Amino acid sequence: MHTESREINLLTPSRNLPLYGKRILVTAPRNYAYRLSEQIIKQGGLPVLMPTIETCYLSNYTKLDAALNHIGEFDWIIFTSRNGITAFFQRMNDLDIPVSVVQKCHLCALGEDAESLSSFCGKVDLIPTESSPAGIVAELAKLLEIHDKKVLIPAPEVVGLPEPDVVPNLITDLRELGIKVTPVPTYITQGLDKNIYSIELNLMRQGMIDVIAFSSTAEVESFLTMVNSQSDYERCIIACFGPYTTANAQKLGVDVSIVSKDYSSFEGFAEAIATFFTLTSSSH
Repeated sequence: MHTESREINLLTPSRNLPLYGKRILVTAPRNYAYRLSEQIIKQGGLPVLMPTIETCYLSNYTKLDAALNHIGEFDWIIFTSRNGITAFFQRMNDLDIPVSVVQKCHLCALGEDAESLSSFCGKVDLIPTESSPAGIVAELAKLLEIHDKKVLIPAPEVVGLPEPDVVPNLITDLRELGIKVTPVPTYITQGLDKNIYSIELNLMRQGMIDVIAFSSTAEVESFLTMVNSQSDYERCIIACFGPYTTANAQKLGVDVSIVSKDYSSFEGFAEAIATFFTLTSSSH
């Protein structure tokens, strides 16, 4: 039986695709930007890359190295991002610590990040139903004997921006379950210089950008340092990856029109943007 696949056939004329002719500003860091851009292209859109933040290696490894050298003492390692997974295992490799040492720990990752985690160490013990820190807390709360367990959270060290509340809230919520939480800086998240984006910012001010796609709170915070005022982006539709980024964007005064309900993958984000335009065009 032939079933229609969700995948858009790349031979479909672009004018038949939902994001035909739509310019979408991608603010994700470059290691995520290319994945989101690919999904936008599949929907017929024109990604305009303007990473407002970048993620990079630490300048000081003291805390991470101390945690890695005592990894066997932790019951759980909870990864909140793909960057955390990559940087964590890269550092283990640099220190010649065998991957086998994490086999005694329970490992948790969100959504498609689980594939990345599995590729490094061959196991994932928990993928929360809801792809969010709140999802992690909900799943761990169901486990008997979770109180007094020791949990390591590889976290970003945020430089030059206010720290988003995502990881601090996760730590607070886990501690309320009686869990002993150790956050450890594993990579750096920092803002980028707006001067490299004069062309992209001008396109936006001229109303040439249809959508601004934010995939994290830090991207929104850094973007707001790059614009002069709301009038710079008032003609753009704002899209956010999931309800948590949306809530934080709204707290920062940004009016959000598109929220992806599937926030376990960028495919879901691109589909949410496409659906918005499909519904808009059919209502006219």
